[in-house]
Amino acid sequence: MKPFVKEYLNDEQLANDVNKLKENGVRKEDIYILAHDDDRTDRIASNAGANTIGMEEMDLKDMVGNLFRKQGDELRTKMKEMGFSQVEAEKYEEDMDEGKVLLMVENHPESQRILL
Repeated sequence: MKPFVKEYLNDEQLANDVNKLKENGVRKEDIYILAHDDDRTDRIASNAGANTIGMEEMDLKDMVGNLFRKQGDELRTKMKEMGFSQVEAEKYEEDMDEGKVLLMVENHPESQRILL
């Protein structure tokens, strides 16, 4: 099952929503942040107490391949590893090009209800 996704332009609102998820029993291990820029992804994830898509979520072939890919290709690969189709990954990558940050939540179908 692919993760629930919500897009943000406001990093503070994203951090507030991560806290809301945790208060409702969602584990940090199931919450991921992804932005177009690696530094921004790391900074937001660290500030919000969430994860980034790393080695545990990717297979070795894709992880090594990402060393030689352009940023957009790397982001689409990460999203496909999380369960998204090529079309979905392309759409989300375009949104990240526009400055949006993705909050992804695995294993918690109630995430959408919590964040409404």
